[in-house]
Amino acid sequence: MWLAWLSPGLVLLLGLGQPGKTAFRVGFFAGLGFYLTSLYWLLLIPMPLHAIAAWMSLCVYLALFPATWCWVCCRCFPGSATVLTAPVTLRNLLAVPDWPRRAAWTFFCGAAWAAMEMGISHVLTGFPWNLLGASQQKFLPLIQIASVTGVYGIAFLVVWTSAALAIGVFVAINSSRRLAAFAREIFPPVLVVVGVIIFGCARLSAPQSSGTTLKLALIQPSIPQPIIWDPNEKTNRFNKLLALSEAALANKPDLLVWPEAALPDLVSRSRATQEIVTDLVRRHNVWMIFGGEDFGQKKTADGSLETHRFNTAFLVNPAGDLVSRYHKRRLVVFTEYMPAVRWLPFLKWLRESGGGFETGTRLVPFRLDSPRAKIAMSICFEDVFPHLTRESVDADTDFLLNLTNDGWCGESATQRQHANAAIFRAIENGVPLVRCTNNGMTCWVDAFGRMLAVYFPDSRNIYQPGFKLVEIPTGGKHTPTLYNRFGDWFGWPCVALTLGSLAFSICRSKRSDPTSR
Repeated sequence: MWLAWLSPGLVLLLGLGQPGKTAFRVGFFAGLGFYLTSLYWLLLIPMPLHAIAAWMSLCVYLALFPATWCWVCCRCFPGSATVLTAPVTLRNLLAVPDWPRRAAWTFFCGAAWAAMEMGISHVLTGFPWNLLGASQQKFLPLIQIASVTGVYGIAFLVVWTSAALAIGVFVAINSSRRLAAFAREIFPPVLVVVGVIIFGCARLSAPQSSGTTLKLALIQPSIPQPIIWDPNEKTNRFNKLLALSEAALANKPDLLVWPEAALPDLVSRSRATQEIVTDLVRRHNVWMIFGGEDFGQKKTADGSLETHRFNTAFLVNPAGDLVSRYHKRRLVVFTEYMPAVRWLPFLKWLRESGGGFETGTRLVPFRLDSPRAKIAMSICFEDVFPHLTRESVDADTDFLLNLTNDGWCGESATQRQHANAAIFRAIENGVPLVRCTNNGMTCWVDAFGRMLAVYFPDSRNIYQPGFKLVEIPTGGKHTPTLYNRFGDWFGWPCVALTLGSLAFSICRSKRSDPTSR
């Protein structure tokens, strides 16, 4: 957690005073090192060649973002306009601007980082995994600011402070009044951070309105991915889910939840399975939500019927009726869909399962009428997208529910990284988040980012099979957060500020370069 407050500033110190290409390389290799180590779990996907290709290509792609950030920040440093082809000493560079301009620049570095993370979240469908703000998930008073700015505001504060610390240390070393010089550099961001912590403490201590609760049984079957793919194991998987469910249902929950891909196609295409699920919910008078595949047909231009597959969450009422279904709206590239397959149909054969899933197009909240609850659904890594999750939450939403299968990468850091990213969706929208996963982290998160029911009662092994019983507050009044009402009102101005400052810096460089006239 604390390294996040130092690393961005150190990267900037290495890039300042260097030509643009060097600054870009500094940011690129820093980013590449981070992503290669933090996304190592991609190598555990049980398809070795696919895993290596995915790991390398994704890490190289993501490293381009911190590379661009470092280049932009170094280029926009006051007095750096003449650093075009030859490096200058950092001492000489820092001697050019006065303190107000250095303070404005450190603020700009934070804004540019927020703009960079906006790009990571949106460009090419986005992959906002391991954003800098997620590193602070245990610092509860600080991360409450996500209810105002989204997770990007936390990264802004961390990078602003980191840049000021780095510049402050270097200025102090070269000053006769070291303590005063250092304090002056870091005063603005530290003052804001203290204010944000005070805001967070007040939010955490505010009295909560009481309401009813909904008792959920969350089933974690912990089925290895190769077995999920094995058609000969369908019956064994189904029996394991039933056994865990029967044990959980003895505790009289209101809602039974199975994870993503619990029944890949058994419910949609097997009448016998449908009858077993129907009998289960009828006998126990329980609502049920589970993940599986759904199928639909659509006429093509030549009049033939084309079958489409969807990664789907289903809602079944206590009478055994299928009352709602939600199709996943943000698919995982290369595993769930192949880009450009509509224009280049042959690409679908590069995937072992053909063309993959179709993208869902509608928000479908799940409504329970007895007991009453309104649930905002997401599947898999949809809960790492701030803007996507926000769209599904309104003033009547009681909680978020995510069904996921993190078993692709075995027992690794995937599960905790995914959960740490998802925590902020609860804070941003002011509602609890429940996660039901194949092999960890099955848990729930309250509206302030506190992770609860992380472990099973008899073990601290998050990957094991079992079930958890949780009670989620419902029916209470909650005021929509600022982020929920206005979305990325903070992130988009950071993008505009970054692009505008870069354009100004480029124009200034051309005016000061005699060879451009």
